[in-house]
Amino acid sequence: MLQDKYRPILDLANQLHIRDVNAQEANGKLNIKGTAPYQLEKNQLWDKIKSFSGWENELTADIQVEHNDMFGKYKVQSGDTLSKVAQRVYGDSAKYRKIFDANRDVLKDPDKINVGQELKLPNP
Repeated sequence: MLQDKYRPILDLANQLHIRDVNAQEANGKLNIKGTAPYQLEKNQLWDKIKSFSGWENELTADIQVEHNDMFGKYKVQSGDTLSKVAQRVYGDSAKYRKIFDANRDVLKDPDKINVGQELKLPNP
């Protein structure tokens, strides 16, 4: 049963607060639908999907995005810097400045972020 094989994807969808998740098997494929809060969560779910060998032949996913005004939100963890966040999220540490500029209401210095702060991630 494909739902059992891809259970980690469905579990991640729940953790990422993807709404209205619907997973049904038809014609030898698992079809997943849902709505992610932001593009960031959609990308994270797709990264998980692509980690499974053979997914291309066994799974389809139609994940919509609810909010397109920004890329997502990120909760600062111990050891984070804006450049580390930018590298993780955008694949480019130099984009730390975009994150800083989008959060000037809560950040005064790009070198000073606090664990637990929620940062807005602008669209790339």
